[in-house]
Amino acid sequence: MIAYLSMEVGIEPGMPTYAGGLGVLAGDIVRAAADLGLPLVAMTLLHRKGYFRQRLDAAGRQREEATAWNVEAHLEALPARIAVSIHGRQVVVRAWQRRVTGWDGATVPVYFLDTDVEENLPEDRLLSHFLYGGDAAYRLAQEAVLGIGGVRMLRALGYADIRRFHLNEGHSALLVAELMAERLRGEGRTVPAEDDVEAVRQMCVFTTHTPVPAAHDQFPPALVERVLGPTPISEMLHRCCYGGALNMTYLALHFSHYVNGVAMRHGEVSRRMYGGYAIDAITNGVHAATWVSPPVAALFDRRIPGWRRDNFSLRYAVGIPRHEVWDAHVAAKLRLLELVNREQSPPFDPAVLTLGFARRASAYKRADLIVSDPDRLRAVAAAAGRLQIVFAGKAHPRDADGKHLIEMVFRARETLRNEITIAYLEDYDMTMAGVVTAGADVWLNTPHPPLEASGTSGMKAALNGVPSLSVLDGWWLEGHVEGVTGWAIGEDCRESLVQPVDSATHAAALYDALERTVLPLFYAHRDGFVDVMRYAIALNGSFFTAQRMLQEYVIKAYQREGLSGPQPPSPREHQDVSRPAR
Repeated sequence: MIAYLSMEVGIEPGMPTYAGGLGVLAGDIVRAAADLGLPLVAMTLLHRKGYFRQRLDAAGRQREEATAWNVEAHLEALPARIAVSIHGRQVVVRAWQRRVTGWDGATVPVYFLDTDVEENLPEDRLLSHFLYGGDAAYRLAQEAVLGIGGVRMLRALGYADIRRFHLNEGHSALLVAELMAERLRGEGRTVPAEDDVEAVRQMCVFTTHTPVPAAHDQFPPALVERVLGPTPISEMLHRCCYGGALNMTYLALHFSHYVNGVAMRHGEVSRRMYGGYAIDAITNGVHAATWVSPPVAALFDRRIPGWRRDNFSLRYAVGIPRHEVWDAHVAAKLRLLELVNREQSPPFDPAVLTLGFARRASAYKRADLIVSDPDRLRAVAAAAGRLQIVFAGKAHPRDADGKHLIEMVFRARETLRNEITIAYLEDYDMTMAGVVTAGADVWLNTPHPPLEASGTSGMKAALNGVPSLSVLDGWWLEGHVEGVTGWAIGEDCRESLVQPVDSATHAAALYDALERTVLPLFYAHRDGFVDVMRYAIALNGSFFTAQRMLQEYVIKAYQREGLSGPQPPSPREHQDVSRPAR
């Protein structure tokens, strides 16, 4: 049995228990596990108030609203109760269940931990309400509920035979304290030894998802002591303190026998960041049956029966007649334009090449890169053909730079109104993601390398025959075949791991690619463009799937026996998580 713990899990749009790519990926892993009949159980928090609903005014200023949803309509309440010591109080935790059904009827249970019970004080009842909300004390308390409480709840539900605990990011790293406590109680001891550390390591798998510093939770030791009190690994927690704070990423690294990044390049970047730890790479993938749009799914059902069961069979898409691929895409595009044109003026034109960009609004993702030189963009459209751009994405409530990015796109929309039609869709969620990734003609991605750990939006697009125009970072380094699966923005500059490429250089490369290659192919050589679409499905859509990803986890991480965990390096060997090592 595999226990998969994640702070967020995206099961369906009506359950706002996810914020973005991390949670959607977790949901895709659960769906793939159900398809494969893998003995896996998932654990997360309930998040009664969700992440937030995004409201944008005419200037693009973001306002956040709490998300109300009917928990009882989506989840089944369970009678089990456990308690976790937080701030010296015993906080009672209950669980709700949702079973995800796979292709052959196998199910994977997902448990949602909830502190909103009558036995708790009012402030403790709120601990599971807000995803990524509150101050550092609130976040640490949440992570104690997920990690320590997650293990205790699994035991209370009868899971005594868990072989591996998979930590999806460092939010659940405190589970190692509970695993250690279990081991010591079983042997009647109170002080752990190195053999105990190794035993816990053998049970844990850790996936790190980003080199961006803000994503790695760090807590001052005084706060840790105040919130958690003494634990069986209190002394060992100090080994994972760097820069004067407990770093949850280092805690997970120290206590995991297998660690992976989420793309080949990200594995390399992570090894530079965390010197001394053995870090492998398993490139992310998406759940094919979830992210293929209805028109394209109908095409696959006719031409590639069984593609849901065997995602690799999508490689045969290269032989689907061009006109059928194009007709299915047009149907998906019209679904997108219907969504856009409800609010957009002037309306989007089905005949015009549509670029899609839908990501979390974060500075390193550079949503504004394509509109950074309005005059150059106008010249591209005048010389090579019209284009229109649809944006979507939320900024974290405390991310001022991300919010500013949205406002910059809104300003560019007004500046370019007479030449380039631009839309920014409000309140991005899973449903919208499916429509936008399938309906765009070309998927745009412009991260600042090497900060794109993987990215999955382009994978969803590829499943629908939408080629990528992307900076060479993350998964695209593996999926890119120039002019075959899409197009690169600039070159693969490995030295960017040390000296990042400036945005002006990437913007110039983006405009050149549009003017010289992408727009002429779309307007003047439609058969050639459709060939790229077919190869996007056959080469990328068939490979970058959650089915393949989970099979790699089984082989590399879940089935490993008798392995020695990576030896923790001395403090001087650790690299600052704010930048790759030079």
